[in-house]
Amino acid sequence: MLKRYSLLWRLALLLVVTVVTTMVVGTRVTNALRNDAQLLSDQAVAVMRGYAAAAEQAWLAEGRAGVDQWLAGMRSRESGDIAVISNTDQSLSSTPLTVQERSGLRFQRGVHSRMSFRYGKKMPYLGLPFPTVPEQGSLLMQLPPRFRPGTYWPWVEPLLLVGVPTISALMLGGLLFWRARVLLKALQAQVLVFKDDTDARVVGPLATRSDEFGELARSFNHMAEQVCGILETQKQLLNDMSHELRTPLSRLSVALENAINEQQLRQRLEQELRHMRTLVDDTLALGWQDTDTNTGNAGLQSLSVPVLWDMVVENAAFESGWSKQRFPCTLPDDTEVYGNLNTLAQVFENLVRNAIRYSPEQGTVLLQGQREGSAWHLQVVDQGPGVPEDKLHSIFAPFVRLNTARTTDSGFGLGLSIARRTVERLGGELWAHNRDPGLCVHLRLPAPARV
Repeated sequence: MLKRYSLLWRLALLLVVTVVTTMVVGTRVTNALRNDAQLLSDQAVAVMRGYAAAAEQAWLAEGRAGVDQWLAGMRSRESGDIAVISNTDQSLSSTPLTVQERSGLRFQRGVHSRMSFRYGKKMPYLGLPFPTVPEQGSLLMQLPPRFRPGTYWPWVEPLLLVGVPTISALMLGGLLFWRARVLLKALQAQVLVFKDDTDARVVGPLATRSDEFGELARSFNHMAEQVCGILETQKQLLNDMSHELRTPLSRLSVALENAINEQQLRQRLEQELRHMRTLVDDTLALGWQDTDTNTGNAGLQSLSVPVLWDMVVENAAFESGWSKQRFPCTLPDDTEVYGNLNTLAQVFENLVRNAIRYSPEQGTVLLQGQREGSAWHLQVVDQGPGVPEDKLHSIFAPFVRLNTARTTDSGFGLGLSIARRTVERLGGELWAHNRDPGLCVHLRLPAPARV
């Protein structure tokens, strides 16, 4: 679902504001330019008023004869209808008004009126009162074609209808590009810094934003933390593994220097190679858990814990020589957890082997547990000497062993570390506490929902 402050809502709001603003501004600009395009130019107004003054002068000087003479001269200069009329709408010349002139008389406009674009090729009629004695008459005249306003409007109007939205869209796109580029550049800068400095993180307002850019910044920081952890773990694993490999190599060097027969040397070589192979396999398994994000989540299913325990016990009994009766399980038969068969089997095998290693003669390894909400809380309990209280947390770290002698049968201290990481990747928990006697290892694993 989209979050409340998702970038989509901000972009949608910005788009709505831009569209509304474009419509308002575009309408106002178009109307203003249209009104301006419908008005006569100052030159046209001056010329028309000059004609009205000349008509007035002809009437006042010579009456109808003067008007007839003036109209004859005007008709030779200008096209269209021209008439001089009285206040009673009668012709002041010797020629009566034509039907067309009387029609124009009804629709005459002033020089400061807006001219309609609907006239087509027919020019509008203008009425201009005499400038000094307007009560005696006025000039009625079709506007000369050269003075027709707005001849450019048929071309300007489509440009406005297309141009205003286009400019608005370009401005909006440029703003969004600039803003996104600033944020992405900041992220890119941190990525480039991270190449040389793994402590680099995205900080400041970008990391606290509530939109997708903020989530991306926080995801980068989380990834950087994981990468740093992985690098540190891998470095530590390499250091520890190289240290662990020195012990079998040293024993092999001693064996080669001592005078032992070929059979003993072969046995020693086989034993040390087996331990080194186990060390390498366990170290690689631990390393892959830090790098492979799908290992713990592939093939998840409901697993029967008693059945899984029986399978692990059978292998453990064969390896250790213990009888199966020394691995009791008090869980109900319907105990199920949600996980991966192979990984959970490895977890229980590591825990059982560790328990067997430290168990006394005729000791037992018990599996018990109880349902706690949506998880099963399981306990693997042995009867060994337990663990010093200050070591309970460190036993799950790689290459940590309680016995410092590092004998060849004491393991490499990777089993519990692998087990904990596997359980955590399955969404569970793994910890331990001492009993009297023995050590109790706790597993909390997700359980399928009850039907």
